[in-house]
Parts: sequence; C-alpha cells; structure tokens
Amino acid sequence: MNRGTLLIHNGHETEPLSGALGVPIIQTSTFDQGDLSGQREYDYARSGNPTRKALEEIIASLEKGAQGYAFGSGIAAIASVLGIFSAGDHLIAAEDIYGGSWRILNTFYKRWGLEMTPVDATDPDQIRRAIKPNTKGLFLETPSNPLLKITNLPVCLGIAQEAGLISIVDNTFMTPYLQRPLELGADIVVHSATKFLGGHSDVISGLAVTKTEALGKRVYAVQNGFGAVPGPWDIWLVIRGLKTLKVRMDAQEASARHIAPWLKAHEGVSAVFYPGLPGHPDREINEVQAAGAGAVLSFKTRTREQALGFLAKVKLAATAVSLGGVETIASYPVKMSHASIPPAERERLGITDTLIRISVGLEDPEDLIADFAQALA
Repeated sequence: MNRGTLLIHNGHETEPLSGALGVPIIQTSTFDQGDLSGQREYDYARSGNPTRKALEEIIASLEKGAQGYAFGSGIAAIASVLGIFSAGDHLIAAEDIYGGSWRILNTFYKRWGLEMTPVDATDPDQIRRAIKPNTKGLFLETPSNPLLKITNLPVCLGIAQEAGLISIVDNTFMTPYLQRPLELGADIVVHSATKFLGGHSDVISGLAVTKTEALGKRVYAVQNGFGAVPGPWDIWLVIRGLKTLKVRMDAQEASARHIAPWLKAHEGVSAVFYPGLPGHPDREINEVQAAGAGAVLSFKTRTREQALGFLAKVKLAATAVSLGGVETIASYPVKMSHASIPPAERERLGITDTLIRISVGLEDPEDLIADFAQALA
C-alpha cells in the first residue's frame, strides 16, 4: 500500500468484537490474571495496555520496523531510548539537535557518565573522526531543529553500521509519511507524537520504533522500568491524528513551499531555511531520502527588534512552543526550544535572536502571507 493508505489501513481499522471503526480506549490500571497460569497477555498497565499496543503496532508498520513503543512525551521517548546505553559509553550527536535532546544528553545522562561529542552531521567525515573505542551510538535529526539542515542519512548511517554503532534518528519533522530512516539504515527512530502525528496541539506523546526485535527488547526494558508511558486517552488521540496525517501534511507542505520564497524576497528578511527552496544547500540530498520538504521553515530578520515585533504583531500564528498542529505556530528558539543551550553555543550554531521558526498550519497561505507582511512591516 501507498503511505497515505497505510495510515488508515494498518491492521487496526476495526475492533474485532463489535466491529467499531476505531481502537477502543481501555481505561484501566490493572488486569484480572485469572488462575495465574500466565496465559493472559496483560497484567499491569505500565507494562502493557491494549490501546497502547494498537498504537505501537501502527507506528511500527508505518516506519517498517520490528517493534514500536509509546511514551508519555517525545523527550520521554528519546530519554528512554538513550537509557539502553551504559555509563562510560560514548555517543556522537548532531550538534543542532532539538534543545531538549541536547539538555538530556548534557545534563541528566552526562551526570551518569554517558559521554557525548557534538558534530556537524552535514559533514560525514566529522562523524568518522569522532568515533572512539568506547563509541556506542549515533544520534541524528534531519531536518535539524531549528535551522533545517539536512543530514545525508544513507552515508552517515552507513558509517554507523561499519563501526558497529546503534544509530538513532529523530524523525519528528518528517514523520513516516515523508521519511523512513529504518529503510535508510537506522536502528531506532524516535518521534515527538505531540507534533505532526497527533496533529491538533491537544496531546503530549512520544514514540520509538526499533529495526530488530532484539533491540526492541532492550527499549522495552527501559520503557517498563522507567514507566514513562502515556495514558490510553492520549494514545487514542494520536491514533486518531495519524488517520489524517496525509491530508494535513500535504496541505501544510504546499503552503510552506508557497510562503518560503515570499519570505526570501522580503526586504526585512535576511535568510530563509527550508529544504524545499531551490537555494537550500542540501535540497538534492533531501529529495533522495525523503518524499517531501515538510511544513517547518525558519527565517532571520535583520534585527532583533524586527523579530520581536513580528512575534508581537502576527495574528494568524500563535507565538508558542511546539509545532505540527493544524494552526500555524511561530516560535522563538533562543527563548523557547533552545533556551537550555548556552548563548555562545547557540550563536556559533546560528541560532540567533533574529531567528524565528514557523510551523505552517492549515490556514490559507495567502492569508498567512498577508499577516506576515503586516507583522514584518
């Protein structure tokens, strides 16, 4: 099946007993185990729940992986996957990953003896040079947040395979509708399902998919041990959101492709970052490994005052954290998603106080352009 069809027809179209067109919400904390013969699948909802199992099977089928796992948030998914590593292990990570990922690596896990070397993942040679005897993993994110840099996944994941590293790719921006890292050589894919997968800014959730069942068992041990799992109602909202992912992503990407060149031509804008633009340095790489450019773009104003003025005056975009909802969201990375990164490091990466990230929603693109025009005036 094509990807859009698989979003709806993935083995969970109906509930077998009643024929209901949807996955039921099993709202329980525990399960009757009968005669304790061990024949029943579920015992305690932290360890497993039928509603959660449905979402985990759906995301595994969408990413073409062996096992899927649901978590209470995107960062819970990332932190739990990182929990498969041990003290003394060394990880290589893209230097411009999501600020929450940077924070969990540089504070929480650093205190526990997990080493991390940040590299510019657009240069595969930097990954090669960073490998040490105790290197165990590679953490990538493409397009990157918030500068929309593109990592050549087949090349970089090939380096990880040659070195025997466990490779992890954050696929939040692209979703399995546009990009499937496991098919390109990744071992684990993570998502903030809060974003495009849920799609309506009404749920917090995270997902992970492993390429093999053996690796899945390691992730499940952390999921069950840490217990950072979502409730069945949140899970149901993500399942519902997935059914409309195709139509939302198609429309939002079309609008982003319309808005990006307009921003680039605006006299108050000094730079636009969007892999769908002809001038993006890695547009061709993205076109090979992904089925689209996504619906997130960033741009820089010429001064800090212009950026703050835009955020104060824009009407059709919420000035907020997060992305991937039906409404357009304008974010200010230096104060929001990447506030935990030291200012000098942000500046080096190009995450300046003139940078604005836009998650394009389902509004008419001409209305968004008109609103952006008055906000930049």
